[in-house]
Amino acid sequence: MEYHKAFDGITLVLGGARSGKSRFGEQLALAAATSPIYLATAEIRDEEMRARIDRHRETRGKNWTTLEEPVDIAAQIDRFSAPEYPILVDCLTLWLSNLMERDLSVGVETERLCGALERAQGRVVLVANEVGLGIVPENDLARQFRDEAGRLNQTVAALADHVVYMVAGLPLPVKKNGKALITELMT
Repeated sequence: MEYHKAFDGITLVLGGARSGKSRFGEQLALAAATSPIYLATAEIRDEEMRARIDRHRETRGKNWTTLEEPVDIAAQIDRFSAPEYPILVDCLTLWLSNLMERDLSVGVETERLCGALERAQGRVVLVANEVGLGIVPENDLARQFRDEAGRLNQTVAALADHVVYMVAGLPLPVKKNGKALITELMT
């Protein structure tokens, strides 16, 4: 598929753990420019996370400009968005964890993010986990996180030009050019 033009604008890539969502998001960003921006929301808190981040950096290669921002991703999108510099945000789920851990308002920060996305001048690809497919979590904090993640994903999906759901490394388009694909099937 010719990714260069097919995914212009805002794209949300959803999926479970190890579904291929980050790799697909990277392909979309690289298809738009040779020097994309990787907006990383992860924080190194232990050796396992350090190893994960190191593996991601190694597989991405040197073409990327990496910005590490665990909380204020809206400001980074506002600052760096340009047609010649696509931005990959990886990932919204970790960003949500960072907000909740700091007792920041998820609603306010989501509004700020959506404002930045609406102002974006180039391609922005956002990666997020779909966490609501399992059992109902046992504790209140986990249920709150699951619910906030679902609301965040719905809000960004509504704004996005394109939404792709990843399953076993395969991209399943859900929304294209601002229109949910199920709408096309129903008409």
